[in-house]
Amino acid sequence: MSVDLNDISFEDLSLEEFILSPYTAAVVLRSNDLANLDLSDTPNIRLGKELSGNFVIVYIRIDLLEPLYRNNKSINYSLAMGLFSQFDLNAAGISAVQQQPYLSLRGGGVLLGFIDTGIDYTKSAFCWEDGTTKIRNIWDQTITGMGAPFDFNFGFEFTANNINKALKSDDPYSVVPHRDTVGHGTFLASLAGSHEPGMYAGAAPDAEFVIVKIKEISPYYRDLYMVPSQYQDVYESVDLMLGIDYIITKAQELNRPVAICIGIGTNLGSHDGFSALEDFVSGVSYINGVSVCCAAGNESAVKRHATGRVEATGATATVEFRSSENTESVYLSIWNSLTDRLSASLISPTGESISRVPARSGETTTTRLIMENARVMITYRFPYSGNSAQLTVIRISDPTPGIWRLQLYGELILDGVFHIWLPISGMGSSGIDFLTPDPNYTVTVPATAVGIIACGAYSTRDNSLYELSSWGPSRLHAAIPDLAAPGVDVGGIFPSDYGIMSGTSAAAAITAGACALLLEWGLILENAVSMNTYHVRSVLIQGCERDTWLEYPNDQWGYGRLNLYNSFLSLRST
Repeated sequence: MSVDLNDISFEDLSLEEFILSPYTAAVVLRSNDLANLDLSDTPNIRLGKELSGNFVIVYIRIDLLEPLYRNNKSINYSLAMGLFSQFDLNAAGISAVQQQPYLSLRGGGVLLGFIDTGIDYTKSAFCWEDGTTKIRNIWDQTITGMGAPFDFNFGFEFTANNINKALKSDDPYSVVPHRDTVGHGTFLASLAGSHEPGMYAGAAPDAEFVIVKIKEISPYYRDLYMVPSQYQDVYESVDLMLGIDYIITKAQELNRPVAICIGIGTNLGSHDGFSALEDFVSGVSYINGVSVCCAAGNESAVKRHATGRVEATGATATVEFRSSENTESVYLSIWNSLTDRLSASLISPTGESISRVPARSGETTTTRLIMENARVMITYRFPYSGNSAQLTVIRISDPTPGIWRLQLYGELILDGVFHIWLPISGMGSSGIDFLTPDPNYTVTVPATAVGIIACGAYSTRDNSLYELSSWGPSRLHAAIPDLAAPGVDVGGIFPSDYGIMSGTSAAAAITAGACALLLEWGLILENAVSMNTYHVRSVLIQGCERDTWLEYPNDQWGYGRLNLYNSFLSLRST
């Protein structure tokens, strides 16, 4: 049943209620673009958090969002994001650094920050020997009430004191009702900072934690990006940005360096470093005492990226994709440079044609096929905020099984190159792929951000690249990933028990632990007091192990395999 939003008294909602309403959506603006947005209608548009790097979060009634975008191209929609996953610290050179008598680094004085599915704070791996917690703060975005962190407007914040009281209780969850029901966040945290002795010790066992449990995607964006209802572990880029900002705020309050691990990502976004999310994360990388590691993604072999070229104005290019009987919907993101203007047409598996829809920014054209159940929506957005490129979005509901043919027509061509992405595996509808996929350019956003540490994954058994580890470069032709870390059958701790995980998020967590040791050496021990992500990234790259038969950097391995001990040897020689 449809809802008339004019019947809802938005003016009576608190800011938290407005943010969490199913009838509002979050967007991102650069601060200097805020003046272009009419905020006089305050019941329907509310200011959220101002972030570092001159970004601001704004919450808008969903029926006003498209009209606002047509008049203000500086609005950045929140992007749908998913998890990357399906322990070997010796291979990464971390154990040698922990055991070297003149280094003896264990992450003391450093924070580890995770924006993920939460943490099982009751595990001994996250406690000191006396049973008190190693977790300084948890911001659970999924819990409502009067406990939001200052200036963050929603969710609930738990302190170390709260957690210690819970740990002493017979019913800890009655004191701190935070749970990691997925287990992904707990596992990654154990890889980076478990204090448990033996084979399940983390890379930085004496580091403490700041944890953000990210809330699930809003109904508006679930519908916009056609995320099937059975996929629950889907999130928003706005909430990731807020989580990063929260962790940095806590690190600054505690006067501690922090290594941040991002184990989620998306195929949405420009993949060139200029989208709001990428730009924000790049800005964070400059902050002294902050290191940002990001999973490159598990997308190289799943046939969810294609590329091509329209040779000249008036020419066309064709890309084919296949849907199956269990495909509920199709969501295609098509990106081309600011020098070109492309328009699209489609031919269904039965031969029914959707005529070319001329490119008009901010407009959506909907076509229901005559002899099929499919409905096709084509939307153009240009110039896109940040890079002035063109984004074409094609959404198909109830697609006919078989091979679809997408034709792109060059209305104006100087370059002609285009890239097309389906949503990442586990976020978009199943049973769909490109017939001629390209494994390159599959590093996900925000690992495509400039200056952060983008982590691929490899197996320590035979030093082979993880089969799904995403390949570079970015659309900016930057060399990514930066390196590969252990990420195949890695052993760690789930809420339920010990277990293994494969994927680039595990590799990013191990790398974040390595970064914590570097931050301890640099800032806590005062060997490099101006250390930030750029400095950490440089040191890690210099220490990477490289095979003589490969050229570096390359699109699969970046600059090689993580080896922190080699990184310290390289520091000794400079």
